[in-house]
Amino acid sequence: MKHLSGMDALFLHMESAEMPTHVGSLHVLQLPEGYDGDFFEEVKQYLTGRLHLATVFTRKLAFMPFDLSDPVWVEDEQLDLEHHIRHITLSKPGSNRQLQQAVARSHASLLDRSRPLWEVTIIDGLRSGEVALYAKVHHANVDGQAGIELVRSLFDDVPSGRVIPPAQPRLRRNQYQLGVAELAGAAIGNAGRQYVKLAKMLPDMLRAGRSMLPVIGDGNLRNWRSLDPRKLLAPRTPLNVAITNQRSFAGRTVPLAEIKDMARQLDVSFNDVVMATVSGALRRYLKASGELPEKPLTAAAPVSLRAPGDDTANNQVSMLVVDLATDEADPLQRLQRINASSTQRKAAMNKFRSAIPMDFPIFAAPWLLSGMAAMYGRSRLANWMPPPANLVISNVTGIPAQLYFAGAKVLCYYPVSIPSHGMALNVTVTSYHDRLDYGLIACRRALPDLNDLGDHLLAEHRRLLELARKKAAAAAQDKGVDKPASQKHSAAAKAVASKQGEAADKPAAKAGNPAKALPKARPAAPPRRKANGAAAQQPSPAPQPAAAEATQVQ
Repeated sequence: MKHLSGMDALFLHMESAEMPTHVGSLHVLQLPEGYDGDFFEEVKQYLTGRLHLATVFTRKLAFMPFDLSDPVWVEDEQLDLEHHIRHITLSKPGSNRQLQQAVARSHASLLDRSRPLWEVTIIDGLRSGEVALYAKVHHANVDGQAGIELVRSLFDDVPSGRVIPPAQPRLRRNQYQLGVAELAGAAIGNAGRQYVKLAKMLPDMLRAGRSMLPVIGDGNLRNWRSLDPRKLLAPRTPLNVAITNQRSFAGRTVPLAEIKDMARQLDVSFNDVVMATVSGALRRYLKASGELPEKPLTAAAPVSLRAPGDDTANNQVSMLVVDLATDEADPLQRLQRINASSTQRKAAMNKFRSAIPMDFPIFAAPWLLSGMAAMYGRSRLANWMPPPANLVISNVTGIPAQLYFAGAKVLCYYPVSIPSHGMALNVTVTSYHDRLDYGLIACRRALPDLNDLGDHLLAEHRRLLELARKKAAAAAQDKGVDKPASQKHSAAAKAVASKQGEAADKPAAKAGNPAKALPKARPAAPPRRKANGAAAQQPSPAPQPAAAEATQVQ
């Protein structure tokens, strides 16, 4: 058996029918030319030979007596692949809007806790002739970065696949669940180790907490009484409500090279550009319906605490709250404010990241925390309480190479994450090959027109790209301007002028066309309260770095 950490177990305890806490991904697959086989049956054989590559596929939960402690992971000796590998055929015409709706419905259902916490669904019937792969796994199993490692075990980098070594034989216990005494002993031993570890970390945690308090005067004194809790809360928006189990999903794609160019030209980070793009889209969306608050929105951004090379299937993550500067009309000024906020929060996080406990003991945590989560959701407290943040924006490092699944070419990688009570929208991005895929998942009651937000996202990307290229062109022109004649008499000025002349002689980088929505985005979003979604667009192979178009799943 293997004990869940406190962080892993938290995703189990906070789960409810309205707020499933699994994560997933949508991949559109291009079958080999002339393929006429049964792809679903081939996928079952393909996965059967790979289940031993990741423990996620073969372990299930064993619950403690009376829920007095967190559950443990045990091996499932009777794995039923017919349950875990599923098949959906879209009805005609097989549009991408239907694909989007199928993913939203599948993502809304809970995983069966009596089995390993994962499902894979093959979706065919697309009018393009392509097929789709939707996979989901419980967040108690993996965080975003561990999920990428899971993908590496399932996908290949060549169409013919790779040689997979067979699974090592294991001793079967022929036991569906562990005994009460065995579970109770494991719970007591694990709780003791957790308390000892927590006691050792307590001094570091206190020092880290004190360093976060504001400084008073010139004496570097810090006092918790000077902390203003109102500054820690976000403004209320239509996103900040109690959610239902209804979901809407939309995907958007932009060329990865354009994001990198913008980050370089504007002297900000890759993640800052993503944040600014989402911020501008939210500003457009809320302003169109007259619901943009005066106070700027904030985003909860997960931060990985995982050491390089650590691919353990668990959660090692914390959270930053970043100012989205939605009260700023100028896109470049908004980007600079986001950069300043994220830089400040990351510096603060680095001071105490080693003091953040990933494993913490709570007596009777399953029923205590689950009860509190259920009360919070069903009482609809999120409808009137000030939110700690307005939405979640997550940037998960992806895979730069072309991938294949069961011989089919993987065209896209749209992440599908978790909306929650009080934050009905989650925007997660993943880089794949030469593209950046945005996955937008929301409560359909709170955001019935999620595709409009996706269109605004593409429009904001184009606007930022245009401004970045103008700024880069202006900077290049300024470097090419000759110095005044009075400065040419000094040796130092001659050297500077020589360097500027060399820079001016170099050809400017060719600017590719900005990403386009398919079809063209509407100039302004209609009122928010409308029927779910707009027609989706057809996925196609990943765009080139300076591509004229970027495909979307809407």
